[in-house]
Amino acid sequence: MLNIRAALYLALLVGANAAPAQPADPAALAAAEALRAEDMLKLVFADPVPAAPTAFLDETGAEMVLADFAGRWVVLNFWATWCAPCRAEMETLSALQARLGGEALQVVTIATGRNDPMEMKAFMQEIGVDNLPLYTDPRQALARDMGVMGLPVTVILDPDGQEVARLMGDADWASDSAAAVLTALVGVGG
Repeated sequence: MLNIRAALYLALLVGANAAPAQPADPAALAAAEALRAEDMLKLVFADPVPAAPTAFLDETGAEMVLADFAGRWVVLNFWATWCAPCRAEMETLSALQARLGGEALQVVTIATGRNDPMEMKAFMQEIGVDNLPLYTDPRQALARDMGVMGLPVTVILDPDGQEVARLMGDADWASDSAAAVLTALVGVGG
């Protein structure tokens, strides 16, 4: 635990003086990968691959694409209201957004498949989450184009919109390990 805190402190120190976010470089990816512990051991890093340009819907029903988040790191979570692990994970994604979200990093949650918008809102209100978007992928087109075969799946996108890491299954995104990994990416990579 001490090593994770020391690494997090160092990453925060480096990140505090960093320039605006840049695409991931191999050194930043290697540093982030080395900091994985606990649930983050399921986070698999790979060579950057462009994210799918497939549209999804915002809360008003307007189309969006992942390129709308260009210039910042994105923690992209695919979930569904009927998926118990997804629901359990949502509070930790909210905590991550509160802890690290901002100009350099954004947590983006997309409910894929059949998800009643009223149920989504009710669920978020029930658990006290008000800082995550209620985006939907009703026909699972984005999820399919990104190779999401089960739920939940979380994908890390660099500021150029390239997938650099993927975690299948649920995880504690509020953990020190998650913060260390993401701070290393955002701070060292930017």
